[in-house]
Amino acid sequence: MDAPDADADDAPLPPSAELSPQLVAFLDAHFASPGDLPGAADLSSELGRRCADLDGDLAALRGRIARLAVSWIYRSLGAKSLIQKSLVKLENLSVRTSQYGGGQSNRSRRTFGEELPWLAKEVQRVENIREYVGTALQLEVLVGDLEDSVISVNRQDRNVLSGKYFASSVLMETGRSREKLLQAIKTMNDIEDLVIGILKSRPRWCHLLKSVDSRVDKTLAVLRPKVIADHRSLLASLGWPPKLVTTAMGDGEVSSIPNPLVLMQGEKRESYAHSFLSLCALQHLQTRREERKQKLLGLNEKRSRLWAIDELVSPIGARMEYHFTKWIHQPELIFALAFKVTRDFLVGVEDVLQPLIDKARLVGFSAREAWVFSMAQMLSGFLVKKVLPPLVESYKDKCGKSEVSTSWLNIMDLIIAFDSRMQLLVQSETCFHVGSDMLQCLTRGISVLNIFCEKPEWLKIWAKIEFKDAWKKFKDELRDERAWVQSSKCGNGFYHEMESVDYLLANQDDHKAPLIADFVLKVAWAMIERCQKLPSIFPRVQFIRSAAGKFVWCFLKVLISHCRIEELQSANFDDNDVVMRVCGSINAARYVEYKLLEWSDDVNFLDMNFGEDMERHENVDTGYNCFFGEEIKSLVELETNWLMEIIAFLLQQFEMLSWDYVENRHSFGIEQLEQDNTPSIVSSGTDNVVSADLVIALDALRSQLTSIRKILNPKDFLDMWRNVADGLDHFLFRSMLTSDISFSAKGIGRFTADMRALYLVFQPFCARPEAFFPSIRDSLRLLNMNEKEVKHLQMALSDNEKQIECLHVWGISHLSVGQVHELLRLGMCRPKHDCGSRR
Repeated sequence: MDAPDADADDAPLPPSAELSPQLVAFLDAHFASPGDLPGAADLSSELGRRCADLDGDLAALRGRIARLAVSWIYRSLGAKSLIQKSLVKLENLSVRTSQYGGGQSNRSRRTFGEELPWLAKEVQRVENIREYVGTALQLEVLVGDLEDSVISVNRQDRNVLSGKYFASSVLMETGRSREKLLQAIKTMNDIEDLVIGILKSRPRWCHLLKSVDSRVDKTLAVLRPKVIADHRSLLASLGWPPKLVTTAMGDGEVSSIPNPLVLMQGEKRESYAHSFLSLCALQHLQTRREERKQKLLGLNEKRSRLWAIDELVSPIGARMEYHFTKWIHQPELIFALAFKVTRDFLVGVEDVLQPLIDKARLVGFSAREAWVFSMAQMLSGFLVKKVLPPLVESYKDKCGKSEVSTSWLNIMDLIIAFDSRMQLLVQSETCFHVGSDMLQCLTRGISVLNIFCEKPEWLKIWAKIEFKDAWKKFKDELRDERAWVQSSKCGNGFYHEMESVDYLLANQDDHKAPLIADFVLKVAWAMIERCQKLPSIFPRVQFIRSAAGKFVWCFLKVLISHCRIEELQSANFDDNDVVMRVCGSINAARYVEYKLLEWSDDVNFLDMNFGEDMERHENVDTGYNCFFGEEIKSLVELETNWLMEIIAFLLQQFEMLSWDYVENRHSFGIEQLEQDNTPSIVSSGTDNVVSADLVIALDALRSQLTSIRKILNPKDFLDMWRNVADGLDHFLFRSMLTSDISFSAKGIGRFTADMRALYLVFQPFCARPEAFFPSIRDSLRLLNMNEKEVKHLQMALSDNEKQIECLHVWGISHLSVGQVHELLRLGMCRPKHDCGSRR
């Protein structure tokens, strides 16, 4: 009994203070009482097995990490150091696991959750650095090769020029120089390919790209002038530019000019081909670089000129300027020579250069288009330097302004005609491959008018001169006594001859517009056509606003002054001239409005109205969201106001002429009717009579409407007579049927006859004129009811909830319940039989 105790005393347990809280909790869970001690051996076995498993997992994990680390050792010494540190940490973890058992799981989770992701990021960073260094070294090699090639080209050229080599060696050195040049261009293309790839995959490497672009730009600054100088020297050796034969013909033409490009043969042709291809390759490279940089800046500009063709145009343009300067006061000869040279050299340029362009793989470039474009630019430059500035200064000084305007308009006619002829040279090649709209876009840039896009102040002067010239023509036409006559009433010979051939007069007669309105539209459209060749949208908008738009506004003021409302308001009822003049002005405004809406639907005006280049500060809250929105709105207001004045005039006339009729409304009562000796007229088709007091008013109204119908356009006349009918409906209803009188049976019949006569006045304009007199129509329906129908209606109206429905059943739709009761009371002596019912 004592022995076990003695043994226990010999091997005491460590105090609990030396154990971790986790171990204490573990022991407490498994040895809660002395009875649990026999199971200690099994627990020790289980713990040993678990530790062995964990050691095995840890060894496997360590081996896997080691294999991964070995696979990355060759990439970076830094990565190797980091992995070794992680292995040390794992070994420490193994030791701690063997010491503390259960704490190993938490440390493993920390290793996988924190340390390995950090390690992966560091490895990726090292890989990025390695890739950056590798790319930088690759670019450095390419840029170095490029700089060496350029230095070699310059050295060989200096040797050739110094006469150091014999003639047999010159060709060899020239060939080597060309090879070095092409090699330099190829190297720059390789650099550009690599830069574009970096830009797509590594956009954050901007400092590297800027450094490369800077060095390449410096190389290009040396290489391009050298290539251009060599090309110019070659052109001079070929006899370019040719001597111009400037003998003027009777019609302003000049004799033909030889083309050295067609005449060159053998080595000269081969040398020119090599030089041309080198220049094209250099331009192709420059274009790629510009497109990349402009894309970075958010730009999208298309260039359609060739350096090699510019080098042809520049020397021949300098020679042509000598002749241009002598013809400053004969500008037609300047344009004739420019077009002659362009056309005569066009076939040779296309035959010789287009195959070279195709060989250089310049997609989208045309020798024909580039030649025409460069010649137009050359002429534009001369006009900007020598021709237009003196005219601008003279115009600003206001000295001889009429002569300046005449010269300016003459030059503008020559420019527009020249642009059309030059664009036809390009269209003859491309018209079979593209549509008309696309063709217009392609050829719009080939225009001398482009100088007004670059000189906005000149554009304003041009617009002012065009407007003043148009206004002068307008005033001349306005003096003609037939200006305000409708076209159907006037023969030919009124208009001065116009240049516009696209404008059709299909709707002038339909709108009954006077001749002056059509003249205004013709002049405005001619001004619009003159600016259609402007390459940019915003200058076209400015010109149209300042010329054609201003012209329409001034015509609007003329319409207002031509038709004074005061004259209409103070006119006698027998004076139809004022009314007819107002109708003519309304027709003119309506026709101009119609044509402006038609123009606004054209695709060119839609582009100008909704294009990005247009500052859309106009047409806001006008109700007409189109190009001529403000003008159309003002025209509509003018038409509406004048129509209302005519309607008011007719209603006032009817009211004055029917004054006695309204004042004698009590004659329709019981007592007065039997004693009434007022004369009357038998109504057509009925046994009733029309009051004589109303006949004059009806006849005057019919006469006025008939006259206005002949002169006023159908749309406005329709609005006018309907509004007159509506006004008469209100006037007669308020005057005759809301008074405190009672109608006798004969009074009802007579009033019915009067209203039927009123309907007959409007019968020529519609099939059922009574539909436009709703109040009178409903009143007559009530007055002509017999006693039985009245009782039925009154009984039905006693139901307050169904009064409106009841009135609709009886055909009463425009009178209130109170008005119905009042009319039933007024017709107290109605017929006693159903024959008078108008149900």
